[in-house]
Amino acid sequence: MIDKLDAALRFNREALNLRAQRQEVLAANIAHADTPNYKARDFDFNSRLTQAVEQGRQSQSFAMATTSSRHLAGEAKAMPDQDLLYRVPSQSSIDGNTVEMDAERINFADNALRYESNLTVLGAKIKTLLSAVQQ
Repeated sequence: MIDKLDAALRFNREALNLRAQRQEVLAANIAHADTPNYKARDFDFNSRLTQAVEQGRQSQSFAMATTSSRHLAGEAKAMPDQDLLYRVPSQSSIDGNTVEMDAERINFADNALRYESNLTVLGAKIKTLLSAVQQ
């Protein structure tokens, strides 16, 4: 039963995780808009989503060191850099920076909107599952 619930929500879970990762990449691009020789990065969302749904997340994880037996065990996940692509600018800059603020803002807003709509869809699915369980 739990496997069926996990499978029903896996696509949305993976899409939300990837949207959050993409938002971090786009935010880093915006933050480095004035950094000389910074190269704007992004990743192919559709191929990463297909891979994540079919194979599960393949991210590296780092165990955190604990200095006391009372500390909680934790784990940090890192996004693989090999999946990040360099964005080709439509207009080159003198300092070698490839961040185009207009394009970055559009991508950032689009990604945020898609994240919110995915949350809405996921919330509706959960409500449907809860109503099915209650009856």
